[in-house]
Amino acid sequence: MTKLSILDLAPIVSGGSARQSLRNTIDLARRAEAAGYHRYWLAEHHLTPGVASSAPAVLIGLVAAATERIRVGSGAVQLGHQTALAVVEQFGTLDALHPGRIDLGLGRSGQRAKEMSAAPPPPPTTESRIVNGLLIPPPFSFASIAKSPIIRLWASLLQQPGAESPDFADQVADIQAFIDGTYRSEEGFEAHAQPGEGADLELWILGSSAGQSAQVAGERGLPFAANYHVSPASVLEAVEAYRDAFKPSEVLAAPHVMVSADVVVAESDAEARRIAEPYGLWVRSIRTGAGAMAFPSPEEAAAFEWSEEDRALVADRLDTQFVGSPDTVVERLRVLREATGADELLVTTITHDHGDRVRSHELLAAAWGDGPS
Repeated sequence: MTKLSILDLAPIVSGGSARQSLRNTIDLARRAEAAGYHRYWLAEHHLTPGVASSAPAVLIGLVAAATERIRVGSGAVQLGHQTALAVVEQFGTLDALHPGRIDLGLGRSGQRAKEMSAAPPPPPTTESRIVNGLLIPPPFSFASIAKSPIIRLWASLLQQPGAESPDFADQVADIQAFIDGTYRSEEGFEAHAQPGEGADLELWILGSSAGQSAQVAGERGLPFAANYHVSPASVLEAVEAYRDAFKPSEVLAAPHVMVSADVVVAESDAEARRIAEPYGLWVRSIRTGAGAMAFPSPEEAAAFEWSEEDRALVADRLDTQFVGSPDTVVERLRVLREATGADELLVTTITHDHGDRVRSHELLAAAWGDGPS
């Protein structure tokens, strides 16, 4: 059976607070474990009004302490803002307290933002593709967002003045060396992470394209999480690049892929569409460079006056969100699994009402358990 897991941003909703959001995360994690989900991952986002998951290592510790069996991890640690040693010490501490349950998911973050700001826009196209039943929308260019003054401010706040992020591949190699106890400096000096050395961590690489993340994951024989829910246009290329680069390791004998999806499930298609309606307005807030707004209510979303430019800005995300009854969403997730060859699926759900979010995950888990194999 293909395993289902959850990615949680600890969303802050309009009229809510970070305090309540974090309490909701703990509640959802407990319910996810009871429903049979395999992993519970916490995202890392900073300086945004609508997301409370800014310190994933701290939140992972709280979730692990509140649950008993479910794996808990990061989706993903932003390596552009931290050193390899700091990451290993944090997650080594988590493993020491919750042995055998901690996943360390790694992402390129700061490095990728710099590349996006310098990259030329993708070739202009308005054509979507259907590949093995899966919708692949036109690519979205993040260059204008990466160049915005607010993004540059955030980058400056997340690093010490003058700091430069090492190459992602080098950071991943250093993390593995610290965990294995084999780290040596260029001058040949040893350094040992305590806690961290010998930690029983499951190491993952997360990626949105066929670029360095997919290459590093494949070449180092690590599992790879491909990002359909944020970058649906490039998910197939990302998975293909990972598999092409894969080399067997002590971790994996064959490639292992998890693919993400935005999901909202309710008892009926109509009810799911109602509670999912604020999603487009929320994505718009991100893509205009302001950062994720507090997630609006369906009533607030219905009152927003959309322009054609607004709709074009979020079309790829709306078209690839999986919204509907349990049967509707399960069928679409099966298509995603078959088209990408996913070994696992990672679902993320944001609704204004916490009860709707809990119910969405519970309905999906119940329906999924009866279907895919």
